[in-house]
Amino acid sequence: MNNGRLTALDDSFLAVESATAHMHVGWAATFRVADGRTRPSFTRMREHIEARLPRAPRYRQRIAAVPLGLNDPIWVDDEDFDIARHVVASDARRIEDLVDFCMSVQLPRDRPLWQICIAERLDDGRIGLVGKAHHCMVDGIAAVELGTLLLDPSPDPPQPKSDRWHPSHAPGIFRRLVGGVIDRTLDMASLARLPAAITRSPRRAAELAGEVRRIGGAFAQAMRPAAPEKTFNQPITAARHLASFDRPLADLKRIGKAFGASVNDVLLAASAGGIHRFVTARGEDPGPLKTMVPVNLREGSASELGNRISFVFIDLPCGESDPVRRLQDVHIKMSERKESGDPEAADAALGAVKLLPRTARHVVSRLMASPRTFNLTVSNIPGPQEPMYLLGCELEAAYPVVPIADRHAVSIGMTSVRDRACFGLYVARDCLPDADRLAEAIDGSIEELLGRAEV
Repeated sequence: MNNGRLTALDDSFLAVESATAHMHVGWAATFRVADGRTRPSFTRMREHIEARLPRAPRYRQRIAAVPLGLNDPIWVDDEDFDIARHVVASDARRIEDLVDFCMSVQLPRDRPLWQICIAERLDDGRIGLVGKAHHCMVDGIAAVELGTLLLDPSPDPPQPKSDRWHPSHAPGIFRRLVGGVIDRTLDMASLARLPAAITRSPRRAAELAGEVRRIGGAFAQAMRPAAPEKTFNQPITAARHLASFDRPLADLKRIGKAFGASVNDVLLAASAGGIHRFVTARGEDPGPLKTMVPVNLREGSASELGNRISFVFIDLPCGESDPVRRLQDVHIKMSERKESGDPEAADAALGAVKLLPRTARHVVSRLMASPRTFNLTVSNIPGPQEPMYLLGCELEAAYPVVPIADRHAVSIGMTSVRDRACFGLYVARDCLPDADRLAEAIDGSIEELLGRAEV
């Protein structure tokens, strides 16, 4: 694989990471050992994962900085790669404890930015597996897709191909410096040619003016101030917890069909309803929360690494007590955002930001991650729709981990696995020790919507 430079969006996830806000995405999965089959040992599972690494070469690459910060870092082969540093065993007996063990630790930047933690036998007899990769390396969609690279559609995996990988030597400081300057010069040159292109084509000028207006509108939405909410926007520690539940995906589809909404709309409305219940039970008055909703911009397979996502922002109606009005409100807002081209405009705005000096981009990134910009993240991440197996053990559930920035105590994610909707609430454990009640409240909100759909 050729060395690749991180995009401005990839690099932004490095910029906003801190000792208390770890920017890894991931999932917590459980596998059932079929009757009559031998339970794979940890060593066997690690060997299996290592044999699949040729499918994802970046998993054996680390980041290398450009001197003086003149451009974004590049990916280089890790000459000291050791699978034992990336696939580790845990004696956890519950999937929740395995998540807490794995997700509360920041990924070291001197090696490839991923890790898989495996518990051979949980108390219920299943195998637990938690995977994490830095957000600069993959987005949520790609993280799920890369997870399936470890799995097979058949209980009997094919024999691995021989792996003749040998790390390439990383370019030295001088080459990284020169390469960074050249790439930066080319970016600026393309910008300098733009006025001449506009002059030659009045039609292009009109199109560009419209695009600038859309970008400005999306940027205004993103930067519209949010009021930090005391329950969900407070100083956090590094300790993490994943509150989870799952239910039939058909329930969300039935609700959506009854009210002319999408499954994503139902997820957002149920999140608003769960927050309403949770905050009210604490004796507080819930209000609207400005919510960042990631939008997938990938075309085709998600196996390409890096980030191909954009964002839209809506005010989640957590203060609304009626479940149907909450869903209608969310549906209208999301439809408006999509019809106005906000996801594409936000992507173009991110592309324009890359022309700023790297230091200035980092300032923008930290501002964008502030609770004064948004309160909450809610993400819908499609998962595998067919049965998948790890060395003959069937994947039963996969709960997503959506990263949280500083002063953000919770994110809400949903991944579909076959006919199940798996919900993961990734929380700063010390700030929300009762996060499992929030998961129960969201589950109850779905049940409430389902009851109204069937009336």
